[in-house]
Amino acid sequence: MFARMQKRGLAATAVAGGLIIFVVKLYSYLVSGSVALLSDALESIVNILASLMMLVSVSISMRPPDENHRYGHQKVESISSFVEGALVLVAGLLIGREAFMRLFHPVAPAQLGFAVLLSMVATAMNGGLSWVLMRKAKETDSMALEGDAKHLLSDVVSSLGVAVGLLVADSLDAPILDPMMALIVAILVLRMGASLVMKSSSLLMDNTCPESEVRIMAIMNKHRSQFLDFHNLKTRRSGDRVYAELHLSVDGGLSVQEAHDLMDHLESDMRKEVPEVEITMHVEPPRREGDDD
Repeated sequence: MFARMQKRGLAATAVAGGLIIFVVKLYSYLVSGSVALLSDALESIVNILASLMMLVSVSISMRPPDENHRYGHQKVESISSFVEGALVLVAGLLIGREAFMRLFHPVAPAQLGFAVLLSMVATAMNGGLSWVLMRKAKETDSMALEGDAKHLLSDVVSSLGVAVGLLVADSLDAPILDPMMALIVAILVLRMGASLVMKSSSLLMDNTCPESEVRIMAIMNKHRSQFLDFHNLKTRRSGDRVYAELHLSVDGGLSVQEAHDLMDHLESDMRKEVPEVEITMHVEPPRREGDDD
């Protein structure tokens, strides 16, 4: 519960940070008139919307299972990440449109040094937020936090590219480089959005969890002397939880109580070594040749 409260606090911090960063980036555009800096500011609007979505999804995911959601509400984080990816794609398209229009009417940015300095301050704030969110995402297996962290990281990369490009454009007295840099930013943003959509879509489709399966099999193999075999292992992820099930073949001479105690023992070890996994075991008698898995 403490970890989940931390997630919600980080999500709220990301929203507040996004608002501050947007104001700084917007001011840098107003000072300079650079379309590349405008594209950077527009992406920050998406960052704010995405962080709000993350805050809502993290809050919902903390709710306990109820009558309508027996497996809890963690999958909302994958939905949040999918929507965030879609918002990133929209931002990329808007940035690309603005840059394309300015290609035909390039304007030399003004007060570029001060504007770029402001942009770099905002970029440093974004980088700090991204690092903190990614660190907590790895600790909690939160798709929502990971999605926002990667989104902010893409913003950092594109902002650095914009800053370098603008300085080069200014030194070469080539204003056409300003919208060209904005187009490059648009491509980077679209790429990141597509990546988020694809990853969150795979989780919504209940893809298997290979790493968790390896750990589950290792634990089961340590107890092979207590049962005949196990098979038909299935896994799927929902938020920070992994749901697994398998079939356990035991000696047909075991009583119901003995089989139940064996499952309790296996599940207890599983909770200790892979606490994020909730496993269901189906006990069955020895398999005969030709039986399906």
